[in-house]
Amino acid sequence: MALYVTLAVSAGCGVIVREISLDTETTGLSFADGDRLVEIGCVEIIDKRITGRNLHVYINPEREMSEDASRITGLTYGFLKQFPPFKEVAAEFLEFIAGDRLVIHNAPFDMGFLNNELKLSGLPLLDTNNVVDTLVMAREKFPGSPSTLDALCRRFSVDSSSRTKHGALIDAELLAEVYLCMSVEQRQGNLFGSLQPKSENVDTYVEFSRHSFEHRSFPPNADELELHKAFLQKLRDPIWNKLSNTTTG
Repeated sequence: MALYVTLAVSAGCGVIVREISLDTETTGLSFADGDRLVEIGCVEIIDKRITGRNLHVYINPEREMSEDASRITGLTYGFLKQFPPFKEVAAEFLEFIAGDRLVIHNAPFDMGFLNNELKLSGLPLLDTNNVVDTLVMAREKFPGSPSTLDALCRRFSVDSSSRTKHGALIDAELLAEVYLCMSVEQRQGNLFGSLQPKSENVDTYVEFSRHSFEHRSFPPNADELELHKAFLQKLRDPIWNKLSNTTTG
């Protein structure tokens, strides 16, 4: 489940956009039942480029992992108990995300766990209104199609072969690539029309709406035609002459 952070900073004549793709792993599915965070992975994106600056921490959950969570992540309490609890890494985490807007894949899950940990640590909670849910975004863009991280990796040909287990950092890295692919498609859709998927296992294409544009004609005048003719005569051995000779020969 992924977070994404946007920060717009005035920088001379332009704007720098900072985003963070973030994933978490937990001891189970419900913080209300006492489950805790065990891992956080963050990947920084600036101006739609992955910078290579990451944050990755393991967390002592101070309780056992559920069997399902341990099987999915490969993590055990025996391994995790050597790491600090959340309250000791909270400052580093909050400094990295910098209070910016969060984009989360399955927002209720991650926000619930993160705010539960912050509450237990006596720290201010993250703003649940300052969130974009990329799971909702994917379902709106590709209705009826699977919207899991694995499915989105397949759709955008993002190599996920190293994802043998769920891990916060690798999932954050994959999500960063998927998010950038969806962002490019979103911009194309806004400019040129709707994006229609061919099928679940192939790339999408852009459908252009010609009816949205008024037809305009710019015929050359006599002076322009003469200038064009004079320019063509200056070209040495143009490609169309070679094509003409090949056809007639």
